[in-house]
Amino acid sequence: MQSRTKDVHENGFTDQVIVCTQARDADFACCAGAFGDDVYEAVQAWLRERDVFWSHVYVSETSCLGLCSADGAALAIQPRDRWYSDVQPNDVPALLTREFGADATQLGPNNEAHDAH
Repeated sequence: MQSRTKDVHENGFTDQVIVCTQARDADFACCAGAFGDDVYEAVQAWLRERDVFWSHVYVSETSCLGLCSADGAALAIQPRDRWYSDVQPNDVPALLTREFGADATQLGPNNEAHDAH
């Protein structure tokens, strides 16, 4: 095992957006059936448009985040400790603008947006 925290920080990464794209055969909702892949792609596109995708912000797909809903995907932003459910692709621009600023200049844990809820 090798610690890579220092490398990540030296390379300028500040934040990680984690999107559930879990698919499962069950009686209850899963993010793959609730736009998970489309939300993942919308996050990537928004970050690319601001030139911070993989230069400052990691984007990862994951299995279940435990926030299952038929109304949209689950998404988490770290290290901000922000957790969202019911995210649809058209929600992504407003959500990421609120978290990172319109031009994605409010990055890193010292720029945490305040949760309005």
